[in-house]
Amino acid sequence: MAVETASDLAAFVSINDFGVSASYTVAGGSAATISGIFDNNIIEVEAGGGVPMAVRQPRFLCRTADVASAADGDALTVDSTAYTIRMVDEDGTGMTQLILEKN
Repeated sequence: MAVETASDLAAFVSINDFGVSASYTVAGGSAATISGIFDNNIIEVEAGGGVPMAVRQPRFLCRTADVASAADGDALTVDSTAYTIRMVDEDGTGMTQLILEKN
């Protein structure tokens, strides 16, 4: 159980600080605007053959309350770039990390 309330967690993803607005759409549903922290870091991936590759891994950290029914295949649009949610990682503290794939 999280110590902070959903209202408390809103401060972490506020668009006034580190957060950005995104359009979240449940597959077959309508869009909702949510706030979160978008990250598109380069990660190392082992592709076999002993030579790792570097690829971008877009992620979106947001309040679990905003994406309570998130699932693989849902859509997220950040800064006019469309992504498909490929993994939902709820951390148990009231925050969820969405692992994304650029469309």
